[in-house]
Amino acid sequence: MPTIFHSTSEMLKSLLDSVKDGRMQLPDFQRGWVWDDERIKKLLVSILKSYPIGSVMLLETGNINDKIKPRLVEGVNLNDPPEPQRLILDGQQRITSLYQALYLDEPVKTRNDRGKEIKRWYYLDMGIATDPDADKDDAIISVPENKIITGKGGVVIADYSTIEKECEAGVLPVHYLFSADKLLKWQNQYFSTDMQDRSLNWSRFMSDAYSAFNNYQLPVITLLNTTPKEAVCQVFENVNTGGMTLNVFELLTASFAADNYSLRDDWRLRYEGLSNEEEPQEEPQGFKNNPILSVLDNTDFLQTIALLVTYNRKKGRSGAAVSCKRRDILNLDVNEYREWNIKVTEGFYEAAKFLMEQKIFSKRDIPYPTQLIPLTAILVELGANAHNQSVREKISRWYWCGVFGELYGAAIETRFAKDLPQVISWLNGGDEPDTVSEAAFDPNRLLTLRTRNSAAYKGVHVLLMKEGCRDFMSGVSVDLQTYYNENIDIHHIFPQAYCRKNNIPRDLYNSIINKTPLSSKTNRSIGGNAPSVYLNYLKEEQNIHTETLDEILGTHLIDVDAMRNNNFDVFFEKRKEALYRKILKAMG
Repeated sequence: MPTIFHSTSEMLKSLLDSVKDGRMQLPDFQRGWVWDDERIKKLLVSILKSYPIGSVMLLETGNINDKIKPRLVEGVNLNDPPEPQRLILDGQQRITSLYQALYLDEPVKTRNDRGKEIKRWYYLDMGIATDPDADKDDAIISVPENKIITGKGGVVIADYSTIEKECEAGVLPVHYLFSADKLLKWQNQYFSTDMQDRSLNWSRFMSDAYSAFNNYQLPVITLLNTTPKEAVCQVFENVNTGGMTLNVFELLTASFAADNYSLRDDWRLRYEGLSNEEEPQEEPQGFKNNPILSVLDNTDFLQTIALLVTYNRKKGRSGAAVSCKRRDILNLDVNEYREWNIKVTEGFYEAAKFLMEQKIFSKRDIPYPTQLIPLTAILVELGANAHNQSVREKISRWYWCGVFGELYGAAIETRFAKDLPQVISWLNGGDEPDTVSEAAFDPNRLLTLRTRNSAAYKGVHVLLMKEGCRDFMSGVSVDLQTYYNENIDIHHIFPQAYCRKNNIPRDLYNSIINKTPLSSKTNRSIGGNAPSVYLNYLKEEQNIHTETLDEILGTHLIDVDAMRNNNFDVFFEKRKEALYRKILKAMG
């Protein structure tokens, strides 16, 4: 394969000059400059000592197929910025820190060790910088905006507020090091007194400190403009493991911005529900305001669009692959995005309605949030046909096979790419999709489902509500209103306190087999009592007839006799079998 980069060394001054005149800029996806005062001082000290400060990675511009919107480095002000020749991928913090400290004739906006915003000038102590026995870590001085350093009680420790005072103290503003005019003016003032002694000091300074800065070189890796977006994204993630992660949304945002389209604003419209002239809304919706869709992020949205674009591309061209991996998202153009963004938005709301039909009423109960992506794509592609009863039943079966087959935990992009064409084909009379045919559920898996970390655990909870389980106390089945009004959640049937007291193994009583959806009020009434005790309480104190209570327990797949006799072992085995049968039914 041809190489996509070359490496060399460049003078620090040359790099900063290209920042100053706009030949080197930042890609729009790079976030703001955040380095604090102490790190800036250490960076300047490293250059003074000629220590390496790491390499810089740049990206050549000029690829008309993969345009990325640029922006100037913080502190650069140009009325008519040129098209940059290179963009900074790695080294933004260092380059920006050095540019602001060494090139700006104004204090640097930074932060102290507590995160408070401050402004600082940076000085070079000539005496320390040229003394071979001195600690050069102390040669860089950070000074407040007024150039006066004070101690406790406001006592003035050092005053550099005039050029005369700077010369007297022998401290040079570091932003003069790369400015010949300013440096000459300061030198003339410095030589105005004690010229003989200061000439010697100046000579040492020029050969040591000045030379260290002006001859400093940085290793530079340059990605060629033939580098595809996918590689840019991967390289950026590799070199920024300790900092910002670049997701495909950020890179695509910068790419779309080059075509004067704000992907970020469009996503805010969909997520926050802001009104838009293209999509007037009486009451603007927003994913974040939906109990299901608030789980979505911008990459989920882009993956769904990529899935539909590649699927429809394949319908018209044999050999094209259905896919929604990173490269497919990065290959989207603005027109494709605008063709699908409204349809996909509506599709996600349809997907939320479908999940609510399955009795999933909040994002915490969604077994696999990722399954929303193929579900939405399927519903968008089906359009009005998605509301057909037999179609709905098949989609439900596909959904539960994915949940109980636990098929969306890894390699999900590959499964998404199979789901869309295979489910559509199945609905049109074709073979079962892989998600259905590959799904299997071992009844012993129920023993290990103990927390919401498992998709199948949440699946059992939801499936019981879908099958019409009724609250022990109110006798009401769960719908959207009762779910929130009654604070429905997963609770123990044989209470934990009772199980511990009777030496029932923790792994058993904490499994989903001993749990069921109940209201918070009912759970409080159960307390830590034996089942026979709290069932009697429900009969005597809540006036629930025995036959009615037995019927309610049956909706939870609970063996009534075992409960009334506090027989955990019989209850456990019978409920395990009943849950297993219910799961198999859902999976078809």
